[in-house]
Amino acid sequence: MRPGIGCWAVAKRKGEGVTIVIKKEEGGEGGHHGGAWKVAYADFVTAMMAFFLLMWLLNATTEEQRRGLADYFNPTNVMGQRPSGSGQPFGGRTPNESGQMSSNASSVRVETGPRPVVFDLEEDDSDSPATPVERREGPKGDDETATPARIMAAQAEAGSGRGEGGTQADLAQASAEALREELERREREVMDRLAEQIRSAVQDDPALAELARQIRVEQVPEGLRIQLLDGERTPMFALGGSAPSEKVRALLGKVAAVINRVSYEVAITGHTDATPFRPGARSNWDLSAERANATRRLLTEGGVAEARIRSVTGLAEREPLIPEDPQNAANRRVSVLLLRETPPARNAAP
Repeated sequence: MRPGIGCWAVAKRKGEGVTIVIKKEEGGEGGHHGGAWKVAYADFVTAMMAFFLLMWLLNATTEEQRRGLADYFNPTNVMGQRPSGSGQPFGGRTPNESGQMSSNASSVRVETGPRPVVFDLEEDDSDSPATPVERREGPKGDDETATPARIMAAQAEAGSGRGEGGTQADLAQASAEALREELERREREVMDRLAEQIRSAVQDDPALAELARQIRVEQVPEGLRIQLLDGERTPMFALGGSAPSEKVRALLGKVAAVINRVSYEVAITGHTDATPFRPGARSNWDLSAERANATRRLLTEGGVAEARIRSVTGLAEREPLIPEDPQNAANRRVSVLLLRETPPARNAAP
């Protein structure tokens, strides 16, 4: 057998001839080809995984998050106009735009809000009558009846009714009157709701239901007045003293909760009946002032800010609730007044 040929021959005599038998041997392993294909396949699979992971991240993140990632991997030079780092990923967003020290990578956002109400009014010093102007209205608010457009429309109607002899001063006066009336109407509605909330808070509490007849809530020219009246069997304060009862504490807690829903200033006044003290002792002036001050403390404990307290006054028996019966227990009372923000008109009914 010749080495390297991969076959061998055998010669054998049989008779006169010679028989030659040739056998081929299949070669074994053709040598080790190596594992380079495995490394290439692993790199391919890794690249595909990274690609699909990137696609998933792009789909699962918001625009702001992607912008933050781009800014993190694209560091900036705050003193320059051009971005440092490589590339402009994610749609070309860059930390800096054209212009000195300008950047769009900060958290400041400018959004378009509703268009304001604009009135085209022209100042004219002449005495010529006012002419109608075009009015552009913005989006309507919750209370459609109180929009500035309606107020100005009422002002225009009031001014146009004066005829050609009307002046700018007349129109301005009519506008001011219409505006005052509208503000007064809205304020009356707010105070009506507050009065109803106070009455409901007292009536819905079983512990205070019996005091419903001893609380009086009404609107007066100065604002909304809440009066706590004494009863023959259910006094609000200790007889001859300023210590409030437990029911008064609970009642003023309900009142304070309602007062905290608005921003009106508060005036507190104490009153007594005409029963005098012994000579040399304290007077009804002292008693009424002490009860008013005790009421102030209970309101502030209920959350009413001290800055909203306008005054704390004691009027003794000088303003009785029932003048024909100065000894009546109802004359012993404390008044909490929510002051109007809009002054009443001169011809307002008392």
